[in-house]
Amino acid sequence: MTSLDRPDVALASSWAETIAEFHAAGEQHVHGAGLWEFDTVDVTAAGCRAVVEHLVAQADPATPLADNRVHCSYFWITDGDGADREVIGFLAVRHTLNAWLLEEGGHIGYAVRPSRRREGHATRALELGVAESARLGIDRVLVTCDDDNVGSRLTIERGGGVYEDSRNGKLRFWIDADRSAG
Repeated sequence: MTSLDRPDVALASSWAETIAEFHAAGEQHVHGAGLWEFDTVDVTAAGCRAVVEHLVAQADPATPLADNRVHCSYFWITDGDGADREVIGFLAVRHTLNAWLLEEGGHIGYAVRPSRRREGHATRALELGVAESARLGIDRVLVTCDDDNVGSRLTIERGGGVYEDSRNGKLRFWIDADRSAG
């Protein structure tokens, strides 16, 4: 079953496999993974530990951020239970919107590893991300996707996204967070 888990070094091996799969598919920027601040992604256990510490700190309102940044809760999309649990993607819930996020990035960013797409994981993860947004006090969630990303557009629409407009090659949708709270 698709779940959102806080980043955890116990999943280091599966996390590294997921990152490698994205990169092998030519996807160097992995939406929702929070890795854009790293010059290189160290997929060793020590590298995973550094990533986890960085990602967890981003959700803490006490963590100082640059003026162009907002606090963000990062999750690893997982499937399975216990020893069979594996990382299959990433999801980020931004606590507020700055000017760029309002135009293009939105509250939620997500990605599912190529081998696990078209199995319903993105739809379920988005639903869970919207519920997390509601817990953070966000009433309306902005979710965007590239204008040519049909799969993501359909995921957002299945998640209750109502199209507002297109800006800079991004489709912009709003989701009422109250409908997913609970």
